[in-house]
Amino acid sequence: MEKIKPMLFTALKGYTKKQFFNDLVAGVIVAVIALPLSIALALASGVGPEEGLYTAIVAGFLISFLGGSRVQIAGPTAAFATIVAGIVNKNGMDGLALATVMAGVLLVVMGLLRLGSLIRFIPYTITTGFTAGIAVTILVGQLKDFFGLTYPEGVKPIETTEKIKAFGENIATVNGWAVLVGVAALAILIFWPKISKKIPGSLIAILVGIGMVKLLRLPVNTIGDLYRVSSALPSFRLPSFDLHSVITVFPDAVTIAVLAAIESLLSCVVADGMIGDKHRSNTELVAQGIGNVGSALFGGIPATGAIARTAANIKNGGRTPVSGMVHAAVLLLILVVLMPYAALIPMPVIAAILFHVAYNMCQWRPFVKIVRTAPKSDVLILVLTFVLTVVFDLVVAIAVGMVLACVVFMKNMSDHTTMEVRESEDETVFTVHGSLFFGTSEKIGSITVADKAIVLDFSQVTVIDATALKELLALRDRCAQKGVPMKIVNTDASLQKALAKADLAETAAETVNV
Repeated sequence: MEKIKPMLFTALKGYTKKQFFNDLVAGVIVAVIALPLSIALALASGVGPEEGLYTAIVAGFLISFLGGSRVQIAGPTAAFATIVAGIVNKNGMDGLALATVMAGVLLVVMGLLRLGSLIRFIPYTITTGFTAGIAVTILVGQLKDFFGLTYPEGVKPIETTEKIKAFGENIATVNGWAVLVGVAALAILIFWPKISKKIPGSLIAILVGIGMVKLLRLPVNTIGDLYRVSSALPSFRLPSFDLHSVITVFPDAVTIAVLAAIESLLSCVVADGMIGDKHRSNTELVAQGIGNVGSALFGGIPATGAIARTAANIKNGGRTPVSGMVHAAVLLLILVVLMPYAALIPMPVIAAILFHVAYNMCQWRPFVKIVRTAPKSDVLILVLTFVLTVVFDLVVAIAVGMVLACVVFMKNMSDHTTMEVRESEDETVFTVHGSLFFGTSEKIGSITVADKAIVLDFSQVTVIDATALKELLALRDRCAQKGVPMKIVNTDASLQKALAKADLAETAAETVNV
């Protein structure tokens, strides 16, 4: 069984000065990358810019310090943006803090119960579908700021469909200068990596955007026009709660916990492939839980593993959790020294950064490939999960997607379970190939009892459930009524145990040639 032990303690064995230098450089570079992303994702989540940095600092440090991956970088991510915005709109910051603390506790419990390996039971079609759906919701949510639209007082759309409707109704208020700044920022984000991979394009886009708005005195909204920007250090704050509030935010807590688990473990798997290592999934879940509790108690929002920042950490030489801790420390320094200047960042630049994030996370190539090559049932799951994520929310999308995936799986299992019949003078042998469960148990129920002995060859049976056992008991009773012998042969140890529990041991033989 996997031990719950922070990877930091393993990584520090044999730690060298050279590796510390590499981790230091990687941590600084990742912090520079994380700075604009943390601010942009916080604004997309309906909170202030400093909340994004609080999250990257507190959760980023705790998850690196206690986590089960050598290179995971944690912080606010695009996957949470629309979910957090909805929670803040419904329950305010106190409701978000309480939901995040509860989600953290759920994640710790999941880790302690060794549920980390359950990630493999979520189909690829579902993760691809909801990731693409989240990308669309982020893109739609930034249309207003990118085009500089002005909505009438009282119009504050939350759902994606409401945002599309509001955008269409107010398109006449488009600000050409905002579009110009946004397009310039988007062009930098697209083409800058061809010039330099060390300096993040988002940072250059911010600097150019600030220069355009200030030097040309363009009538474009900045963060400072819409939000209060503070350079204060994160302070401890326990969210107020009672039984009613706990019950109210519990579904949100489950959503945060499930998404944090999925995103962080997927990020770990990607990182493992890049460095040839193996993460500790249960340790990572515990660390994610503690990190989210810490983030909420110090004014942050939900956090999880960030695949892009983790990849940047690896590409710049980070190989131990020290780089993630350095990243958090550098962001803390930036918060104190440079945060007031965040007020100058134009909102169309933030929108452009989030457009770029949405494009990078949308996985349109895998989406199209599944549509072209996968069975129709998988395509249905993919498209349905995508649509439900956009129209409703992630919980509904994953729940419906999982139910449909289970139904498809059972149908496939049923279609591939067959029963071969061989007759001899004194017995009829039924050889079952596949799984005997409630979807295939009718094959046992369909056996007609005549005057020959019934032999059930289970050499090719892999699984048996209560419904199939019930049908076997009914078949045994029909055979007893007609005085016809019945036996079950070629059962393995697990089948023997199941048959014995169902009072069918006397009919079973471990190995018989038939």
